[in-house]
Amino acid sequence: MSAPVHNIRVDVTFLRMDRPPSGVVPALPAHARVVSVPTCSVAFYRYLYNTVGQQYVWWLRRTLSDRQIAEVLRAPGLSVHVLMLKGEPAGFYELDAAPAPVTNLSYFGLMPWAVGHGLGMAFLHHAVFAAWQNGCSALTVNTCTADHPRALPNYVKAGFRKLRTISEDWPVPASLGLPIPERLLVG
Repeated sequence: MSAPVHNIRVDVTFLRMDRPPSGVVPALPAHARVVSVPTCSVAFYRYLYNTVGQQYVWWLRRTLSDRQIAEVLRAPGLSVHVLMLKGEPAGFYELDAAPAPVTNLSYFGLMPWAVGHGLGMAFLHHAVFAAWQNGCSALTVNTCTADHPRALPNYVKAGFRKLRTISEDWPVPASLGLPIPERLLVG
């Protein structure tokens, strides 16, 4: 007998940026800073991933063992960056430069308490410029209908262009205990 799952359907939009954005870039508040975490521990990564993704059905890495997460974190070209606000993690992003010269913004988000305080665009621009400073020739990202409703418009506003949108069905393990929005449930 297989473990129970929540079958959900999401529309995934793939985006790409072929040159650094120009124009005025929103700045992070003076009391905020972004810290690179070159040797991110599994426990800290799980805290970031699980807390940021809790409301947005981030499930795939929750299914990985600690050993598998450690392998992901040691992968060449992978970097984790944490937004610190008043001494506390307020969000994180993950860049994957392994498919060089293209870099992928694999994960990006704010802690629930930091959403709605005007940090998102400045933090997103920090991620974009960090990727370009590391010498990428293009930057990719994807988002889906389970993500925050401002994710897609903010990526476009930051300079990404939509490549395509596809529908995907995800068997999210019920054992993860994630809140699943009714609008995503299939059947």
